[in-house]
Amino acid sequence: MILQKELILPCGAKLQNRIAKSAMSENMSPRHHGPTQALIHAYQRWADGGSGLLVTGNIMVDRKAIGEPGNVIVEDKTDFELLQQWASVVKDTGLHLWPQLNHPGRQAIGAVNKDVVAPSAVMTKVKGVSALFKQPRALTETEIFDIIDRFGTTAVILKEAGFTGVQIHGAHGYLVSQFLSPLVNKRKDQWGGSLENRARFVLEIYRNIRTKVGKHFPVGIKINSADFQRGGFTEEESMEVVQLLGAEGMDLIEISGGTYEQPAMIDLNRKKSTQEREAYFLDYVKKVRHLLKTPLMLTGGFRTVTTMEKAITEGALDIVGIARPFTLYPDLSNRIFDGTLTHLDIPTPKTGLKMFDTSGFIDILWHEIHIQRLGEGKKPNPQLSAYSAIGHNLSTTMKKLVFGLPFFQGATKRGF
Repeated sequence: MILQKELILPCGAKLQNRIAKSAMSENMSPRHHGPTQALIHAYQRWADGGSGLLVTGNIMVDRKAIGEPGNVIVEDKTDFELLQQWASVVKDTGLHLWPQLNHPGRQAIGAVNKDVVAPSAVMTKVKGVSALFKQPRALTETEIFDIIDRFGTTAVILKEAGFTGVQIHGAHGYLVSQFLSPLVNKRKDQWGGSLENRARFVLEIYRNIRTKVGKHFPVGIKINSADFQRGGFTEEESMEVVQLLGAEGMDLIEISGGTYEQPAMIDLNRKKSTQEREAYFLDYVKKVRHLLKTPLMLTGGFRTVTTMEKAITEGALDIVGIARPFTLYPDLSNRIFDGTLTHLDIPTPKTGLKMFDTSGFIDILWHEIHIQRLGEGKKPNPQLSAYSAIGHNLSTTMKKLVFGLPFFQGATKRGF
């Protein structure tokens, strides 16, 4: 089976097969934003499942910029022993575990961020949940250089902890994606305007990381094929940026698409014919394949082993990225390799309220709770209702918010 064939990355590292668990939001960290034993256990279950590459959910590089209340933050060695435990789930297995490094920029929940920043002061507007976000302010150039440095600092800490690579999150409307988008990036300095200027931020992040981790440590990126918004980051611009990244020496480029405002990475609003065709961004990847030799990973829509194998065999991509099915099939890769799993069936949770069901947030919450179930040693529950996922998320989020307030933090330290 071609999915079991190894892949050598430009840095010399080896992926032992062609299936990767792509990043998903776990939202499992407590109020101090370190890894938990439940989070580590979830990754142990995935590691036991035999995938060549596991990419974690968002790891934030700045404690002042949090995407969700339960994000892990790594800006120093505060939780270094827990990070070592997390990395150890793939020790001596030959599998790879790459943390996904991120800064949310304007796409940050207002309740957990005092100061929301972006390339320019452009508000996030998401159908049904816009009230969660607040007006960002434009970053100063000094702050831009600080964030660039933070990505490198976080990467080297994770390398020292034992992780086998890192991935930059440059997709889905987060800060790197915001710099690339002319809709959000209205700057008139060297960080805005032309595509060359808008791409400067991500290139400098890669260079900073590479300088700190060395030439033999894998560094990848997740990037949009397009933002799917009028006036936003286009497919043509994406192909130019991908070529720039390939020329810099990027080890693996994962292709996705969309933002919270236009969630093309989630299949909720796709026509049935598009869903049945699978691999949403495959046409884009085929075009990129002719432009560079950098290994390509495609995530979004793969549901049958036949389609996965065909995509690799035809040379369109090198790694099949799968995300949500891993919450219901933690041993997905092993079952594909032994022939017991040929089709990935996952439900689409719905509340019946269109403005929520089309935003993508319900789907994210539903899969988050399944990752948490994996961490607790429970079996997946495909029949779990959308309302159960919402209720559980609201309950855990409120606990993190309330007990994260200064009074309660002080009370905890006093032993109350």
